[in-house]
Amino acid sequence: MARAVTGRVHKKRAKTVLKRTKGFRGARSKLYRVAKGAMLKALSRAYEGRKGKKRDFRGLWIARINAACRNAGIPYSKFINGLKKAGIIIDRKNLANLAITDVNAFNAIVEKAKSAL
Repeated sequence: MARAVTGRVHKKRAKTVLKRTKGFRGARSKLYRVAKGAMLKALSRAYEGRKGKKRDFRGLWIARINAACRNAGIPYSKFINGLKKAGIIIDRKNLANLAITDVNAFNAIVEKAKSAL
C-alpha cells in the first residue's frame, strides 16, 4: 500500500496562510513557516485590539463628558453621582454625543443631576 502524502492539503493550508499575511513585510508574507507564526500573533493581537477598542472609547466619552460638565460648573464624579440619585439612566456614549451635538439638552441633564445632589 502506498504511503499517504498530504501534498494537496499542505499546499492549500500554506496558500491560505500566505493569503492572510499578504500585506506583511519581508519573510512574514513570503515564507510559510514565518508567515504562520506572524498570522497567529496577528490574530491574537486582533482579539486583544477588539477588547481594547471598547476601553479606549469609554475613556474618550468620559473625557468629553468631563469637559462639558466642567463648563457647566460641576465635576464629572459629582455629575455621575447626581444622575444616579436622580434616577436618570443614560449611557456615557449618548451623554458624550449630547455634550457635543446638543449643549442645551446636556445642560438640562446637568441641572437635574445638580438638583438631585
